[in-house]
Amino acid sequence: MTPESIPVELVGVRVELPTNTPIVLLREVGGNRHLPIFIGTGEATAIAFALEGVEPQRPMTHDLLKTVVESLGAAAHHVLITALRDGIYFADLVLERGGEEIRVSARPSDAIALAARTGTPIFVLPSVLDEAGVELHDEDEETEVARFRSFLESVDPEDFGASG
Repeated sequence: MTPESIPVELVGVRVELPTNTPIVLLREVGGNRHLPIFIGTGEATAIAFALEGVEPQRPMTHDLLKTVVESLGAAAHHVLITALRDGIYFADLVLERGGEEIRVSARPSDAIALAARTGTPIFVLPSVLDEAGVELHDEDEETEVARFRSFLESVDPEDFGASG
């Protein structure tokens, strides 16, 4: 992380209507800006499962990544959303092993899915939040959370192909 990076918290996964495209929503700690990032259904499922404490019968890809990182004696240190270019977000997954930081380029959705499993902090560079951040107020977020919970109640893991 850089000294100027902004801490964000993972609010959850939303479905953008009418396209039904999944979005991961990050919120600036101590602020009203939110960072919506369009993601794939597999990553949306992985993040939602981690947030809801759902244990799949078999490990998902991000569970495997967590196990591999731990087996190598490393730990996820933080996630940093570093850029937005041509509508595509970029991130670094920063691992720590033996006091050394190991920076790995990652899709934000994959890094966030791992962070959701490990409690790893997430940060955003100010330039990214300035460019793509959206101000939402508490009542907007409460409405979104209610819609998301309704979606979770109606969805089956097999809807996302997570059974294999």
